[in-house]
Amino acid sequence: MLPGNLFAHQATLTTARLRLEPLGPEHFEGAWAGLQDPEARRLTGTHAEFTPEQIREWLAGLAARHDRGDWAVIRRADEQHPDERYLGEVVLNDLDADNESVGFRIALTPADARGQGYGTEATAAVVGHAFDDLGVHRVALEVFDFNPRARRAYEKAGFTVEGRQREALLWEGDWADSLTMGILSRDPRPALPL
Repeated sequence: MLPGNLFAHQATLTTARLRLEPLGPEHFEGAWAGLQDPEARRLTGTHAEFTPEQIREWLAGLAARHDRGDWAVIRRADEQHPDERYLGEVVLNDLDADNESVGFRIALTPADARGQGYGTEATAAVVGHAFDDLGVHRVALEVFDFNPRARRAYEKAGFTVEGRQREALLWEGDWADSLTMGILSRDPRPALPL
């Protein structure tokens, strides 16, 4: 059984191109911009409207949440991109300590961050941290059927489709199915450049 405060000491993770640091108030501008992006809202099925005050309060409270891990995805500066940049967030949530499992979600919000492999890289890093450092047995997620790019990224990171929830999302008058995907600690994980 996992401790209920699994994320009390949230680590900063690094990959070849990214730094995943605990999400907090300093990431307000990027988080707020992401919530204004219509495509990001569609891809995550976000119907709710938020105020800046609600987002500031949410970000300020994350450090005290020990039942979930929220990371800001930061593109590290390099020769091609001389400035660091907020690309979105990646989350382990829905901790089920008794069954050693967590949920997973990721949202890359600038449109130009999508399709660059950042999602696969961040996913692999967080899943690896969940299994190798935190002792989680299972990580699960849901992805809408109109988002094949995300599904491919999850499959590259080792997730397997486990089921389909038919017509789980009503978006602008159209129904979309939700695919459930999971990965177990014993499942093979592809070697990605981390």
